[in-house]
Amino acid sequence: MKLNYRIAIFAAAIVFGLFFSLPSLLQTQEGKKVNLGLDLQGGLHMLLGVKTDEAVISRMKSIAASIKHYTQKKDILIDELAAHEENVTFTVLDSDEIAGIKNYLAEMSGVVVSVEGERLILTLTPEEVQRTKELSVAQAIETIRNRLDQFGLSEPVVARQGEEKILVQLAGIKTLEEEQRARELISRAAKLELMAVDEERNARVHAMTHADAASYGDVILSDANNPQLLYLVKEIPILDGGMLTDAQVGFDQNNRPVINFSLNAEGAELFGDFTGRNVGKRLAIVLDGKVYSAPNINERIGGGSGQISGNYSVLEAKDLAIALRSGALLAPIELLEKRSVGPSLGADSIQASMVALIGGFVAVILFMMVYYKMAGVIANIALIANLLIILAVMSLFGATLTLPGMAGIVLTVGMAVDANVIISERIRELLREGVSIHKAIEDGYANAMRAILDANITTLIAAVVLYVYGTGAIKGFAVTISIGILASMLTAILGTHGIYQMLESKIAKSKNKKFWFGIKG
Repeated sequence: MKLNYRIAIFAAAIVFGLFFSLPSLLQTQEGKKVNLGLDLQGGLHMLLGVKTDEAVISRMKSIAASIKHYTQKKDILIDELAAHEENVTFTVLDSDEIAGIKNYLAEMSGVVVSVEGERLILTLTPEEVQRTKELSVAQAIETIRNRLDQFGLSEPVVARQGEEKILVQLAGIKTLEEEQRARELISRAAKLELMAVDEERNARVHAMTHADAASYGDVILSDANNPQLLYLVKEIPILDGGMLTDAQVGFDQNNRPVINFSLNAEGAELFGDFTGRNVGKRLAIVLDGKVYSAPNINERIGGGSGQISGNYSVLEAKDLAIALRSGALLAPIELLEKRSVGPSLGADSIQASMVALIGGFVAVILFMMVYYKMAGVIANIALIANLLIILAVMSLFGATLTLPGMAGIVLTVGMAVDANVIISERIRELLREGVSIHKAIEDGYANAMRAILDANITTLIAAVVLYVYGTGAIKGFAVTISIGILASMLTAILGTHGIYQMLESKIAKSKNKKFWFGIKG
């Protein structure tokens, strides 16, 4: 008996499989485990719609804010700056400055500038409008995924459905409180804006209509804690949450939770310039269209940091900080469909899947032992190692096991043993021809290799295509099949070959070929 590299690699694979699969098999508190999908443990299924038209309006406001900052920085006097649904308009008081402004606007991609005397009109090209809408959906997917990752949910499914819809599946959501919290975190726009209070007209805000406010280039916003308290603020924000780099929960002098936020270099410059020019006035900190605070500016504020205070709990402050850190949604989202999958249904799915998996596994093992004798036992060792490796790899990478994934494992059981069936039949054919044990083993593996490789490689290519172009359940199936194929190549070809080489001398001395390979002689 001699130890060779095939046995060493096979043994290492078994140790790897046991080490990383035991936490999942024993459900221990420590170690990485396979995450169960929505269909196995229950949870929340939602279909969301993205209001992409709102993203175009937000883009217009962002352009207007950039124009306002540029003209103030260059001491260019403009009037009637307003952002509309389809364009941004403003008037240049000194016509000599128009050429310089046009050069600045030319640097904005997708923007068309029209000049009517001293009045400039900015519109987006159709291609830019479409790009903005597509970007809002892609950004919503990324933002929602980031929020859910920080929320603590394992492997949430966030995928695009059609042009303006997003599929969200959250496994492990079992209570109404968890569901409500997750829904609020997903749908919250988290749109942070710093806006100037119109001190000249704010005293008359309660007597104004929204149309009155719009005629002054203002909007009316309510206080987040007291809806009866209204503020008249400039429609064009000084800066928005796109310039935010961090948001963390803190506590004020009264030990109440607050959100401390930081801005990037551009945001810090805008913040510093504005506060320097408006000492003695108020700055409204607006989140999702509500004023959380409107402190007086006592001096120029540098450093690019601020604070959001409000009447919320520590948990609410934590979720708000998560939403701000992950970024504001470019466009609002709406809930189009919601389904809850109960844990009892998940338990039934697990039970049915386990019956299928164990039943198929036992049937294959018994067949191999009865038909191929010791060769079948060797194949069964490889099969067990294959399952351990699949579970270990999925645990190591935190993959999600779904019901189709369980079906993939059941299919893998049959595919994994298929390679050993081909190899065993080739060896039996050569032994019947009277060749030596050594030649039968080596030629048996050599002759079987092409058929095994062809079958596994073509199946692997199909699995990769399913993973790339599939979504949700299809991806789960493709993952388990892919891991199973790669693991079977290691166990069925390398592992069993090493075992045969290790037992070769003992098999050669034995006169009972039926005991070893299930054939007479």
